[in-house]
Amino acid sequence: MLLERLLARVAELEDGLAARDRVIAAQAERIAELERRLAADSSNSSRPPSSDAPWEKKPAAKRSGRSRSGRRPGKQPGAGSVSRSLSDDPDRRIVVIEAEHCSGCAQSLAGGVERSRERRQVVDARPVPPPEITEYQRVSKVCPCCGRVTTPGWDVDDHGGVVAPPGSPVRIGPETLARCALLTCGHYLPVGRATVLLEALSGVRVSTWFTARVRARAAAKLTEVFLPHLRTLLASVPVLHADETTARADGGLRYLHVACTEYLTVMHVGGRSAADIDAGGVLPGFTGVLVRDGYAGYAHLPATHAWCGAHLLRDLRAVSDADATGQLWALGMADTLIEAHHAATDARGRGADRLDAPTLARIRSLYRGAAAKGQADNRGEPGPLAEQARTLARRFGRFEDMILRFATDLAVPFTNNQAEASVRPVKVQQRTSGGAWRTLQGLVDFATVQSYLDTAHKWGIDKLDALRQLFTTGPWLPPALTPAE
Repeated sequence: MLLERLLARVAELEDGLAARDRVIAAQAERIAELERRLAADSSNSSRPPSSDAPWEKKPAAKRSGRSRSGRRPGKQPGAGSVSRSLSDDPDRRIVVIEAEHCSGCAQSLAGGVERSRERRQVVDARPVPPPEITEYQRVSKVCPCCGRVTTPGWDVDDHGGVVAPPGSPVRIGPETLARCALLTCGHYLPVGRATVLLEALSGVRVSTWFTARVRARAAAKLTEVFLPHLRTLLASVPVLHADETTARADGGLRYLHVACTEYLTVMHVGGRSAADIDAGGVLPGFTGVLVRDGYAGYAHLPATHAWCGAHLLRDLRAVSDADATGQLWALGMADTLIEAHHAATDARGRGADRLDAPTLARIRSLYRGAAAKGQADNRGEPGPLAEQARTLARRFGRFEDMILRFATDLAVPFTNNQAEASVRPVKVQQRTSGGAWRTLQGLVDFATVQSYLDTAHKWGIDKLDALRQLFTTGPWLPPALTPAE
């Protein structure tokens, strides 16, 4: 009996130890997953660089999609100078600084002969002049023949668009409107700070309500002609970039979508569904190459798709950093993509329109080998990391043509940086203006004006000049051909 009780007790203890081991294993797996999430940053996930804590910033990883240029940091030999030159016609009088007594014997230098003269000039801003006021007087006249009173219109010059609409007899001119829009839309300043700065720099005092309404006035002008014109141009380009980013407006989460090229940008606001993507009016009929991230909402579009390599490298790095020895395939796939990127870059530099057959065959072989190893190494393995690795490996196997589009068509870039750069002002605006738009319409207006300013900037047009034209004669419109053509 005693032996039986002892054996039962031993079995009970063994069951308890086995249960404890299972709990410890589950906790260890959970801790590893939490540590992996804690180690995520902008280099190995979809998180933006602004989310990285500066005190936790890691040094740049050795593995990178960029190749060294071989140039030393700083200004390069032969680069043009950017320093100011002395003016031969200074605006103010010349101030002459002369020594009155000899530094050696202390005698007067009144009759001394000039040995040399060194010039220096100070360039400074003038005091803000008072605003210029132009008065328009509309005169009605009575016909001496029939007695009818004739009143002319207000459209007498370039300012007619400001003078003519009904309202207050005192209007703000297009130059001030352009500067006000530049502060809020071009430099992303909050309305209050923009109002104060406008008065300090131009001498014109306006209300914060006026400053807030300038963006809406600009957007209304652009909606009529500019946006339809850009949608027409973008529909015919060979390669198009698309992306989306979050924005908070009217107390809710919204998405700002962008479709752009090197010279054109169109943004619109909506949700994240396929219908919201189509609402921009560009992508539904586009049949060229669409460079985008892995979001499935783009899958229904008729374009030829190309997957952004930078997003894929971050996904691979997340898996590789979590288990460098167990996920060697991720490192191999990343190295393959980088090798293909460098080969494509070199081929473009030589003027080639495609990679040579042996190079492309090697890239495909390495690619398929890494994808197959990723699926084999993680088949049946437990845990979140193995599940993520399996999903990623299957993605590479399923979308090979889309992922290697940049290597099979050298007109396609490796990354979607063009679109990400175009939506970056939205993130800047949220950081500088309290993190959200008060109304959804405010976000829509910002997207419209930003489409105009970003396109003008890509064509080398100063943003203030573009806004001046918008508020005087109408929006600037890009031509049908790109500058390179």
